[in-house]
Amino acid sequence: MHIPEGGLSAADPRRRIPRTDVVLADPLLADAVDRLGAGEVKQAVVRVQQLVRDGRLAPERVVDSVLERLPDSASSMQPVLNATGVVLHTNLGRASLSAAAVDAVVAAAGYVDVEYDLSDGRRARRGRGALAALAGAVPGAGDVLVVNNGAAALVLATTALAAGGEVLVSRGELVEIGDGFRLPELIESTGARIREVGTTNRTKLADYAEAIGPDTGCVLKVHPSNFRIEGFTSSVSIAELATLGVPVVADVGSGLLNADPLLPGEPDVASAVDDGASLVTCSGDKLFGGPQAGLIFGAADAVNGLRRHPLARALRVDKLTLAAVEATLRGPSTPTERYLHADPARLRSRCAALAAEVGGEVVPSAGAVGGGGAPGLELPGWAVALPAAYAHRLRAGKPPVIGRVEHGRCLLDLRCVEESADRTLAEAVRRVSPTVVSL
Repeated sequence: MHIPEGGLSAADPRRRIPRTDVVLADPLLADAVDRLGAGEVKQAVVRVQQLVRDGRLAPERVVDSVLERLPDSASSMQPVLNATGVVLHTNLGRASLSAAAVDAVVAAAGYVDVEYDLSDGRRARRGRGALAALAGAVPGAGDVLVVNNGAAALVLATTALAAGGEVLVSRGELVEIGDGFRLPELIESTGARIREVGTTNRTKLADYAEAIGPDTGCVLKVHPSNFRIEGFTSSVSIAELATLGVPVVADVGSGLLNADPLLPGEPDVASAVDDGASLVTCSGDKLFGGPQAGLIFGAADAVNGLRRHPLARALRVDKLTLAAVEATLRGPSTPTERYLHADPARLRSRCAALAAEVGGEVVPSAGAVGGGGAPGLELPGWAVALPAAYAHRLRAGKPPVIGRVEHGRCLLDLRCVEESADRTLAEAVRRVSPTVVSL
């Protein structure tokens, strides 16, 4: 049979590649188009058509192959099972939202009365429900405010109080807050000047008192996160700083609203307010157990000054964050709280059941708070130890399972895995077991 140069024979399967519009119109793809959009599905169709042109796929398999390659959602982020034992894992999004908060976010995705009074049809205070819930959680605070993250809360506070002036900070508290950002650079970006007092390991009240002058805008007290200074040390409490006669901004960082016996070294918002801090700032996606947000508590006049500052508008949170903050407080216990206080005996029992099903050894596991909270504190628990080769294969699974590699083993710590997901985890391990055994 003669085939024209550069042409295809009539029997060549590439002649039977269905047109793009025909594939997109296939009823089997209708749900995917509704869920992901025609653009995303079309890209998958084009990729699969190329496989047929390359001779790597039969034309009859186009639609099935497209369906196999489509993502579950329009977002590239994948839900994972956190089997690391780290409750507030920054790389995994820190706090896992409660079911109540998730429901609130979904409900707030449409039109809501975020800034509207249904009774009189007029404009209302934005996020009043979230603000009321926060005020109720820390009744000693005269007022509260929510901005878009913890660093933003600190920037707003120092800008409003000390732009063009000085911020007094102990040398031992000039921390790096993560991702290469350092506290001095953050403060100086507001137009304020850092004035360091004391030394790295010891700072006294007199150091602050001697540094106060006409340019002092505020004293900043920062709780060190991710590290501890031990030995010959001293620091000044918020209650002592409050006697100096200048505003005190306390960045407690981790978002613990009230003292928790499990975390004796972790400062809490209520105590900082009661000790006399003018403003207390913290993060919402850490021990608070909610969405990323910057929470600000303090004296009514101080918080109102922040609220009226022009920068507050640039740092304003959206309706989804406000909904999640309120539901986090008004709803049941957050996953963060439950994971922190997980019963070690129950964790061991669950690990024993998992090990009996998939193999492996039940071993002690030291969990961690994470997110800079309670550095050095170990949370006693248990894990299932598997060969280290499981780690990569579990990460590549569906759903991805994130364990931790320690001493040449892959540890699956169930602290942050919901008990209802134990079956899903076991199935994920079983799916990759043959590939590990064959190595």
